[in-house]
Amino acid sequence: MTKVDGGLTMAKLAFWLGWIALLQGCMVKALPYDYSASIECLPEPLEPQYGGGILRNADFNAGLRGWSPFGYSSIAESKSASGNGFAIALNRSRAYQSVSQKVYLQGDTHYTLSAWLQVSDGSADVRAVVKTAGDFVHAGGVVAKSGCWSMLKGGLTAASPGPAELYFESNSTVDVWVDSVSLNPFSRAEWSAHRADSVAASRKKTVRLQATDSSGNPLAGAAVSLDAVRTNFPLGAAMSRHILTNSAYQTWFASRFAVATFENEMKWYSTEPSPGREDYTVPDAMLAFAKSNGIAVRGHNVFWDQPSQQPPWVQSLPYPQLLAASSRRIRSVVSRYAGQVIGWDVVNENLHFSFYENKFGWDASTAFYAAARLLDAGSALMFMNEFNTLEQPGDMAALPARYLQRLRQIVAAYPENGAGMAIGLEGHFTNPNIPYMRAALDTLAQAGVPIWLTEVDVAGGPAQAEHLEEVLREAYAHPAVQGIVLWSAWRPEGCYVMCLTDNNFKNLPQGDVVDRLIGEWRAAPRAGATDEQGFYEADLVHGEYKVTVTHPALNNSVSRSVKVELESGSQHYFIDVQV
Repeated sequence: MTKVDGGLTMAKLAFWLGWIALLQGCMVKALPYDYSASIECLPEPLEPQYGGGILRNADFNAGLRGWSPFGYSSIAESKSASGNGFAIALNRSRAYQSVSQKVYLQGDTHYTLSAWLQVSDGSADVRAVVKTAGDFVHAGGVVAKSGCWSMLKGGLTAASPGPAELYFESNSTVDVWVDSVSLNPFSRAEWSAHRADSVAASRKKTVRLQATDSSGNPLAGAAVSLDAVRTNFPLGAAMSRHILTNSAYQTWFASRFAVATFENEMKWYSTEPSPGREDYTVPDAMLAFAKSNGIAVRGHNVFWDQPSQQPPWVQSLPYPQLLAASSRRIRSVVSRYAGQVIGWDVVNENLHFSFYENKFGWDASTAFYAAARLLDAGSALMFMNEFNTLEQPGDMAALPARYLQRLRQIVAAYPENGAGMAIGLEGHFTNPNIPYMRAALDTLAQAGVPIWLTEVDVAGGPAQAEHLEEVLREAYAHPAVQGIVLWSAWRPEGCYVMCLTDNNFKNLPQGDVVDRLIGEWRAAPRAGATDEQGFYEADLVHGEYKVTVTHPALNNSVSRSVKVELESGSQHYFIDVQV
């Protein structure tokens, strides 16, 4: 056996580290999840969440105790004018040079991570990384600035137990300041309990009704039935043109989904394949089908910033002709469907790509959003639709902080854009990092605008259905999320990444997941009887219900329409039954 300091064997050391981690996990078991986040750059950092969790000296008030240099870096302790202690990684020449702390991770456990970061000059991307025995796990990132502190919020899941090391990296060689760091474990059961609590608080409400006679006397034993009319939370899916000629597809889709996004049929390359020759026949027919079945439609998309996704004839247009073609495009599609769609993906993926910014200048997106709002002045939401903001904590181009930075630019340059702006998160997952997903939503929620998951799919593999369920449950449970659209448009040659059915519209395992969740989230009928005071109480999913009250001594019944909504406060409905 290899000896270590103090005569302990490596096996004993691993045992004690595991035991300490277990005790730490027990100590935080009763903790609720902390949904708070900050998107402001503050003069001083806030206290570490969960008291730092399993980290020692998380606030650096004991200097550098518990912390070490990482990557042959130089680190130092410092204090602000108010006496707040923090760490500085100095003289950095490599991205990974920073301050670090060794920890022991529990297996099959979700970890929340947060930290406050600052840089010595300008601004720089800073990423949190957890080094395990076999991997470097990206756990979140933030755009850190000089002169104030920015909050990074992220997370990771430890698949197996073992030693690990948390550190921070930045491709910039500026000094990195670190403070108020937290790494807190939650078991899968605790994580699920947090979700259940959030669903109860944000998607349901306890409704109390009272039945009385014409004199106001309570009616005990009155029969009460609540029939669901509609559910408030919109769940939808992408739709392909094949729905126009396939009755089985029509039946399958219309029986499940409240929202549709046309996969490709409304995009510029589909509606104007050659200059000046517009053809809206297919999206018109798809919209008519959706309307006839009470399905709302998201407009996808007006422009796409990826160069390869332009109509071929657009890609090489010189400035004047491109300006004219773009003006014609936005006037054509938005005017045509104004008032008929619930939202527009105005400029798709303008964090990763910049076709129009390269052609027209940095404020091209601002101008497009302003034009779209003028052309559709109704209630349609104007989405900034992007990928990897939820899916990949290592993608610095799409960090929640960078997403919000771009959102602010679009509004600041033209304040009228602030009305109806919305956050669209595509959600193309491979192996979902659920703690990071929740942390990203926490951060984005601080913007105070509607958030939708707009193109949800999960890469294939034996765990595809399981991963899909995790993603959907996480999104539905988060109080900031206002809708979900699955990216699963059916085509006979195969779906983009994820199908819900086979070609005979028999559910695949991921389709079974969707159906199960639809049944769970849908407003369901309820029935019962009033108590001695004439009260009947029920926990209801937000939505609209038809309430009918009948008493055994009476020949008539009374019906009322009841809307159960988050904003309406305490729900007390008094139903008078006329004798």
